[in-house]
Amino acid sequence: MDIADYFVPVETQKFIIPEKSHPLLLGNVINSYLPDKPFPSLEDTDIAIIGVKEDRNARDNQGCAFAPDYVRKYLYNLFQGPFKTKLTDLGNIKQGETTEDTYFAVKTVVAELLEKKIVPVIIGGSQDITYANYRAYESLGQIINIVSVDASFDLGLNEDKISNHNFLNKILTHQPNFLFNYTNIGYQTYFVDQDAIELMNKLYFDVYRLGLVRKNMEEVEPIVRNADLLSFDMSSIRQSDAPGNANASPNGFYGEEACQITRYAGLSDKLSSIGFYELNPAFDNGEQSAHLVAQMIWYFMEGFYNRKNDFPDRKRKDSGSYVKYVVSMEEFKNEIVFYKSKVSDRWWMEVPTQGLQSKYERQFLVPCSYNEYQDACNEQLPEKWWQVYQKFM
Repeated sequence: MDIADYFVPVETQKFIIPEKSHPLLLGNVINSYLPDKPFPSLEDTDIAIIGVKEDRNARDNQGCAFAPDYVRKYLYNLFQGPFKTKLTDLGNIKQGETTEDTYFAVKTVVAELLEKKIVPVIIGGSQDITYANYRAYESLGQIINIVSVDASFDLGLNEDKISNHNFLNKILTHQPNFLFNYTNIGYQTYFVDQDAIELMNKLYFDVYRLGLVRKNMEEVEPIVRNADLLSFDMSSIRQSDAPGNANASPNGFYGEEACQITRYAGLSDKLSSIGFYELNPAFDNGEQSAHLVAQMIWYFMEGFYNRKNDFPDRKRKDSGSYVKYVVSMEEFKNEIVFYKSKVSDRWWMEVPTQGLQSKYERQFLVPCSYNEYQDACNEQLPEKWWQVYQKFM
């Protein structure tokens, strides 16, 4: 089945670009699926926008299915920036007869894009669509890392029906399981069951409280750099900056910080898909949140077109493009090997894989910061190194 069969054209009447507008507006640069045009070719495409108008499993936030076209209204009116965009807007995925039908369509479309080395940018819709995005990697046989920017973990209770509040539980229990690591950025403790935090620690997953993250936003970069898939829940942004969510809270990230996170995601050579969820136009005063998501996507694109292609995989790490540092710790039997890129000055640390290096080719080199190298030099074992090491035991 051709993926074109899953889509309906973009509803241009909601964000008409004037015929004599500036030629570098994204609306004049994006290759869009429009009612009077054929489905766009994927040749010469780096990034593909996918709207998913699905919210039937959105508990307490019905109406977020209408978000994609509101975001397009503002995205299409932004300028291209200092990069040549190869961006295709595939339109909106048809809502299936059931949510499972929609998930199947998302999974199929994303899998094809990933095979073509095209980065899908999903505009939801409710965050349970992340489950469909995750399943797209199954066809590639690829073990992946998920980073979720969210005020909670979305583990939910042991419910049979998937929702935007328990999709992570569905990912964890899905078989075959190909999730190596899950990371939450920006959880707010009063929204999280303490048993859930304990479970995350037992699974050696990484969870970062909002206050800790906001103290040093630069430390978010290596966290995001380790992701294959990033899922962004708009309820993680404070209500004053993004009111368009039925579960918006007075606390959360500022809009500028949200843009910074998505720029980091774009910069990551490893990240291959990203989704924006839970924007509800019914609550969006002045369409402020839709405008913010458009800018977040713009910053993602800016990061993408500034990628350095310097992930130190097995072939590259001894190529002379990296400075290698070996740290010995008195109370620890293993030496910790760090690599610093000469191109970007970014850091990675190598974790022994107990003979599993080929299976976990993309996991044993863990992005880190200079601060973690300094910790190791001061006899403090980096927590991220230890968590990954435990998974290989």
